[in-house]
Amino acid sequence: MNKTLSNFILAFSIGFIFINCANRGTPGGGPKDETPPKIVKSEPENYKTNFKGNEIRIYFDEYIKIKDISKQLIISPPMKKKPDVSPISGASRFISLKIYDTLQPNTTYAFNFGNSITDHNEGNPYPYYRYVFSTGNYIDSLSIKGNITDALLKQPETFVNVALYEVNNTFTDSIVFKETPKYVTNTLDSLTTFSIDNLRPGKYLLMALKDGNNDNKFQQKTDQIAYHKNYITVPSDSSYSLRLFKEERNYKATRPRLLAGEKIAFGYEGNYEDMRIDILSETPPEFEYRITKDPKTDTLNYWYKPRLKVDTLNFKVSKNKIENKFTVRISEQKRDTLDFKTEPSGNIGYDEDFRISATTPLSSFKISKIFMVDKDSTTVSFKTRFDTINNAYVFQFDKTEDNKYTIKVLPEAFEDFYGNRNKDTLSYNLSTRKTSDFGYVRFTLVNATYPLIIQLTDKKGILKEERFTKKDNTVDFLNLDSGMYSIRVIHDANGNQKFDTGNYLKKIQPEKVSHFKEIEIRADWGIQETLEFR
Repeated sequence: MNKTLSNFILAFSIGFIFINCANRGTPGGGPKDETPPKIVKSEPENYKTNFKGNEIRIYFDEYIKIKDISKQLIISPPMKKKPDVSPISGASRFISLKIYDTLQPNTTYAFNFGNSITDHNEGNPYPYYRYVFSTGNYIDSLSIKGNITDALLKQPETFVNVALYEVNNTFTDSIVFKETPKYVTNTLDSLTTFSIDNLRPGKYLLMALKDGNNDNKFQQKTDQIAYHKNYITVPSDSSYSLRLFKEERNYKATRPRLLAGEKIAFGYEGNYEDMRIDILSETPPEFEYRITKDPKTDTLNYWYKPRLKVDTLNFKVSKNKIENKFTVRISEQKRDTLDFKTEPSGNIGYDEDFRISATTPLSSFKISKIFMVDKDSTTVSFKTRFDTINNAYVFQFDKTEDNKYTIKVLPEAFEDFYGNRNKDTLSYNLSTRKTSDFGYVRFTLVNATYPLIIQLTDKKGILKEERFTKKDNTVDFLNLDSGMYSIRVIHDANGNQKFDTGNYLKKIQPEKVSHFKEIEIRADWGIQETLEFR
């Protein structure tokens, strides 16, 4: 009897264990949890007035984790000393913020968490949580709204800061370089709209910043900026649109250095045009120099001869009214050797030129030592011009479809600044494609104000083809590769045939840009499109 009862109990226990295990491992497991975590309480409570503490805790109904907190958490007004936020890693049922900054009196602070708070298991976000408190006896409740666009591209950058600077008796335009703003928000990773909340009445500068180092200050070298042309007044019912642009960097000469024998690199920032390099040291009567642009870096290379038996050379670098004096240490170094580079290689477009450039400054070439023939061995005539700053000979010649061209450069055709010549025959092969490989598009412009630059780009905004027009007519793009193209039109107000960006201190907004729908270009096919301007 006892044995039978024991066996029954044992069997029941084993069966219970199997059932329990089966329940735990049942396939399917029910619907996926898509519910974000819920806030149980916060200490102090949200929208607390007369805040005096140095720690905030926010409690949840389940374990949470924090992601991308350095990008997502936006504090307005910004704090000079960033608070400690935990948990940095792992899971917790609460978030702790320890404040080390000295809080301003009678000020409303807002902590915008973006999408950084998620549940531990499924990663469901608690979207755009804001914790607000005031060091005074009321919460500021005004707000402004607007949107961000890019001055040139279809879509602006993500994580763009939008800020307000208070316009008072200490305000100057240079404040954006030196101080953090009074209020700030962020467009985060998926929005092009913004709302700055919990504002007090006043007069403000409204600006936006794609902030390279997250210091809430404008740095021309790394940041993009946008600003409203007029100061705004809060409260306001207006919606504001800001165009984000990259400024052209201000000109600046950097310290030169010797790169090779008789070759000194003069670096610069901004635009090198009208930049002068004058040697101040005493030189012999036969002294000569050449200046070329480095193809890869913001550098002008200063080549000179003869070799000077000196330890240093002194230079003056100037542009407009800006002058700098530099001393360059000179040492015995080997000169660069003469080598050649060509572009394009392989296929060449019908309207494209062929270029031969060199690693040392070219001084002359003998046209009698250069020959060009097509696939039928027929001699092809060409014209040349010398691009001195880029140190390249440019070859212009008429091309026909589905043809092949061979360019032969005989020995000693090219001579460089130091008397070196090419020792071997140089041979280059180019080809043109059939016209049936290409498509074309004709644009009719309606309600246009001229001049305009019509551009075709890829999806990333990289320029493929462009046409400039200053009168009311159709615009044709011929010999286009098959593919999808975006249409971008620059309203070229000054007619200089290029896009002019803005400048914050000079109060210049970037030139207007219009975007139109994508078009598809097919081989051996043409389309007509109407671009209607508003």
